[in-house]
Amino acid sequence: MLLGCLLLAACTSSGDSDPAQTVEQYLQAKVASDEEAMRPLLCSAMEADLTREASSFAGLGARLENMTCTRDGESNTVTCTGAIVATYGTEESEFPLESYSVVQEDGAWKWCGEAG
Repeated sequence: MLLGCLLLAACTSSGDSDPAQTVEQYLQAKVASDEEAMRPLLCSAMEADLTREASSFAGLGARLENMTCTRDGESNTVTCTGAIVATYGTEESEFPLESYSVVQEDGAWKWCGEAG
């Protein structure tokens, strides 16, 4: 019985994870166009947009610069500073990071789009 409790605790401990870390992992996967890494970080309401999200920086040599993300108090919003830098031909374009919505699903924090 003790083993069962320990296993249950291990499976549910991800609910205590840091939502800011989830957003950082999502953005890292997005600039890498890594659909498989993005999938478990995406909320169910955004699942239909996975391919579009994963391909948004494909082939552009995108990278994150000076990314720092923090949760806004106890809210479901994570605010990030820094930028995604993408190369179009010979020009670099900066896309400033902003605030993102997060939700808890299946005991884990999930990225759920830009905060409105």
